Amino acid sequence: MLEGIIAAVAGALFGMGGKVIYDTQRQSSAKHKIDKETALAERKASDIILKAKDEALATEKERRREWKKTEDRLAERETSLDKKLDELDKRAERLRKSEDEVEELKDEIRDIRKRQQEKLEKVAGLKKKDAADKLLQMTERDIKNDLVGLVNKLQNDAKEDAEDRAQTILLAAMERMSSEVTAERTVIAVKLTDDEMKGRIIGKEGRNIQAMQRATGVDFLVDDTPGMVVLSSFDPIRRQVARMGLEMLMKDGRIHPGRIEEVFAKAEKQIEKEVVRAGEDAAREVGVVGIPKEMLRLLGELKFRTSYGQNVLMHSTEMAHIAGMIAEEVGADVRTVKVATLLHDVGKAVTHKVEGKHHHIGAELARKYGMKDDVVHAIEAHHDDIEATTPEALVVRVVDAVSAARPGARNISAENFAERMRDLENVANSFPGIEKSYAISAGREVRVIVRPEKIDDLSSIKLARDIATKIESTMQYPGTIKVNVIRETRAIEFAK
Repeated sequence: MLEGIIAAVAGALFGMGGKVIYDTQRQSSAKHKIDKETALAERKASDIILKAKDEALATEKERRREWKKTEDRLAERETSLDKKLDELDKRAERLRKSEDEVEELKDEIRDIRKRQQEKLEKVAGLKKKDAADKLLQMTERDIKNDLVGLVNKLQNDAKEDAEDRAQTILLAAMERMSSEVTAERTVIAVKLTDDEMKGRIIGKEGRNIQAMQRATGVDFLVDDTPGMVVLSSFDPIRRQVARMGLEMLMKDGRIHPGRIEEVFAKAEKQIEKEVVRAGEDAAREVGVVGIPKEMLRLLGELKFRTSYGQNVLMHSTEMAHIAGMIAEEVGADVRTVKVATLLHDVGKAVTHKVEGKHHHIGAELARKYGMKDDVVHAIEAHHDDIEATTPEALVVRVVDAVSAARPGARNISAENFAERMRDLENVANSFPGIEKSYAISAGREVRVIVRPEKIDDLSSIKLARDIATKIESTMQYPGTIKVNVIRETRAIEFAK
């Protein structure tokens, strides 16, 4: 048994010893492999380092060659610049010498001219200034007639061109702008809902109609037109308040003094809103902003005002559109022209409250509410009593005449038209030497035929001016009137 144990122990020891020997061999082999790989890596690293050093050396050599070339070029350029500077110095020196020579020559020439002038003055007996004046007088005398003819020709050409251009601009603007013309009078007729309503409007002992007249300041005419109530007042705002309030009363059916005051107060507020809205709509339609609210309110009142049957607000809006077109063509300020034309008649909204002409009142209002001086001047100068000094003011004046004078814009009765024609002919006939006179073209022209034995050509020119001046001072008319004086001599003989 002991032997068995010893054998087992010996076997175990032998196994362990073999294992140890095997592990040692493996470690030795792995170490040898690692050493070999390390040596290989070191060789590769050494090769890479050597290669990098070689490349660095080559790059450095190339860079040094480039630096050398650059240094050579700079040296050459420096040498070239030195040469050029030397040449410039030499040239400057030559120029200085040339300038000195030129100055010497100038001095010599001045001396020669001075001696020649002194000799000429001694020979002619005239100083230089006197000779120049005499020469100018001779030249002016020789070419005076030619200059006068040339100036007249240029003036005539300018007038013809200006007239043609003005006609083209005005026609283009008028063709682009066409608006409806409305006519209103100083009365408004309101239709009654039934015959019984007339008595209710009058009221017991006339209390209702008296209350209406007190509340509005408008005359209510009940018995003049069957089935209608006529509202009469020179104030268009009051007429509109009366019309709206009466329609509200008839629709409600309750008509008594207390209710009348309440309804007409409500109608007045509604008309006030409509006035403000009308002014804002007009400014929006024309395309201008920044107009003071007070001016817009006065502008809105023009919706209910007329001039010769022409609605003033429509007239102003139409003018603003046309004025904007013309301003673009002639180079005037478009906004100034539009604002001035839109507000040019705003003084008519307060003429019954303020003394003075409407264009002066409108200008004062515009000035009061802080509007630009150009706008104020254009408003004030749109009639002939103030001289228009800016292009914008002239455009406003022209467009006002165009809008007011076009056919159908204003209602003029046949009696007034005939009277105007007679007045034009009577003005022409009041001068001596007139044979016949005719008012033609709807009063736009007066054709005057003179007696040739009493009026010569020069007198006919003066006569035309005198007739035009008298028409301007004694008559009121829109636009312009052409005075055409005709003088002809006829020689008649009969062959027998």
